[in-house]
Amino acid sequence: HALLAYTMGVKQAVVAINKMDTIEYDQTRFDEMVENVGDHLAKVGFKPDNLKFIPISGFDGDNMIEQSENTPWYKGPTLTEALDQFRVPKRPLKKPLRIPIQDVYQIGGIGTVPVGRVETGTLKKGMDVKFTSGAIADVKSIEAHHSKLEEAGPGLNVGFSVKVASKLIKKGQVCGDLNNEPPRDAEKFTAHVVVMNHPGEIKEGYQPVLDVHTAHISTKFETLLSKNEVRSGKLIEESPKYLKNGESGKVVMVPTKPLCVEEFSKYSPL
Repeated sequence: HALLAYTMGVKQAVVAINKMDTIEYDQTRFDEMVENVGDHLAKVGFKPDNLKFIPISGFDGDNMIEQSENTPWYKGPTLTEALDQFRVPKRPLKKPLRIPIQDVYQIGGIGTVPVGRVETGTLKKGMDVKFTSGAIADVKSIEAHHSKLEEAGPGLNVGFSVKVASKLIKKGQVCGDLNNEPPRDAEKFTAHVVVMNHPGEIKEGYQPVLDVHTAHISTKFETLLSKNEVRSGKLIEESPKYLKNGESGKVVMVPTKPLCVEEFSKYSPL
């Protein structure tokens, strides 16, 4: 779970060491857990400065909201204080618009209404948008949580009405600004993959189902380019014959259906 969270972009974490009441609030045992879990998170990639460890008892409420008298040796924040101290990441407002489509509705009197989360950029009423299917439309209205909006930024789940046949828009497509680097499908792409919980060897020709943003598409491993260290990305072997559990590498992937993918360095939310 830690590796999955880190690869999904989570860089800060609060680790609550629970059930301290069952060990009589023993600091030595707490320190052991901090060291063990901290070492694991460091191997995944988390920086020590971005981690907070808190001794708690969910049953008795120790260090949940108020400092507990049972842990006089602990001088850090309570769990709620630590959660409030998370640094809010900067929203990618200045990047080109990207909205992975979650669903599409046909609503009487309104028309076609795609639904999705704004990942980057800003969706504006009156904007000309393009979907990766090739469909082009004008945004007639925007709505979020039953409120009409003039524009919507990153992190907001919206529905927006467009005058285009609903059959041209499907879940897994991506919507963008027609006049600012609109998204497009990729015939093939290079990905850095980490093999997790896989029983055998993964070779060229392997065809898993890929979940990327809202798309769920079968994709073929066309070429294994390299085997790399999981954390640093340092090259271990070029053109490996296979990848197995716990290993990572760079792979050329070919989707079996149209799929929009973006460079992680430019569009990390996708």
